[in-house]
Amino acid sequence: MTRRKIVAGNWKMNGSVESVVELVESIQANDAVEVVVAPSYVYLPLVAQSLTGSKVMVAAQNVSEFAKGAFTGEVSLSMLKDFSVSHVILGHSERRSLFAETDVQVARKVASTLEAGLTPILCVGETLEQREAGTTLTVCNSQVDAVLEEIGVELFEKVVIAYEPVWAIGTGKSASSEQAQEVHKGIRDNIAKRSSKVAEKVAILYGGSVKASNSAELFAQADIDGALIGGASLDATEFNSIIESAK
Repeated sequence: MTRRKIVAGNWKMNGSVESVVELVESIQANDAVEVVVAPSYVYLPLVAQSLTGSKVMVAAQNVSEFAKGAFTGEVSLSMLKDFSVSHVILGHSERRSLFAETDVQVARKVASTLEAGLTPILCVGETLEQREAGTTLTVCNSQVDAVLEEIGVELFEKVVIAYEPVWAIGTGKSASSEQAQEVHKGIRDNIAKRSSKVAEKVAILYGGSVKASNSAELFAQADIDGALIGGASLDATEFNSIIESAK
């Protein structure tokens, strides 16, 4: 089965009005690749407006699992929908490590996001210590299984997975294409234990110091369906080169 490539840019806590507008206007999307950008919450309206009529889609970097209420500082799914947000990044390692988000919380957020009609980008990945201990797939599949148990395998075909080895995020280090493919295949094989049909449909992206110089080799792997990109997505030339390599 041929899955369409997805290239998503996670801008994290970076940007200004001027730089965001300049970046958005410079992105060169094409029909062959699904392109998504994830600015900070405060820039979502600006980015959504700037992308009116564009093929580029907008993602949020996180969302509350609750619909509304006394949750100071949180943002709900209905608020995101008001600004044409189509995707939500969930379970990023920075959310798990810095803000103590658990597998259970992430799973609930995925369920709420699907219920709202948005696409979750579920991040999974191991630390350097876990990789060296040989537990990479155990860790990644445990994070995936928490979501599978919450929503069921049939709904899971609407989820995008992003495998991001924690040791490769923002470090300049990247898993080799062979290492990444091995984990992607292991994740897909784990889903296939519940449904081979769903496993074939699920897009699994790679994230972790992806750049123009290594993207084509990564995208050539059988189970790598695109990338979730951090720092390189803030450079329009670099980001456009990665998009081009995914065609």
